[in-house]
Amino acid sequence: MSRAEARRIAGFHYEVEVDGHTLQIDEPEADGGTDHGPMPSRLLAASLASCTMMTLGVYADRKDWDISEVQVAVEFGGTPPPGEPTHFVIDLGLPDSFSDDQKRRLEVIAGKCPVHRILAGEIEIETRARDLQV
Repeated sequence: MSRAEARRIAGFHYEVEVDGHTLQIDEPEADGGTDHGPMPSRLLAASLASCTMMTLGVYADRKDWDISEVQVAVEFGGTPPPGEPTHFVIDLGLPDSFSDDQKRRLEVIAGKCPVHRILAGEIEIETRARDLQV
């Protein structure tokens, strides 16, 4: 199990500790933040983009394909109104030198990344309050 822990720095600026790494999270200045990091919702797009690229990398390594020129971008429409689905678009930038079969295969593999499967699956979120141990 993984655990991410957020602590407020000031205003909308937070630090999140996860697996020994510290991430800076904030809101843009236009929204009252100081822009020290991405907005929390934008981390979803970043997670999906990086996981997709890693998944393609694992597959490409097995096939001995050079994917150093491959690019993965994720477009995220933001938080939808209640009752409407969240929309992500994964844009694979693939070299012209790849065959149509390679391109189709990478499109399929892109949908198999763990973050994609998490976001596309049923999600349950439980919120619990606890007393801090001081």
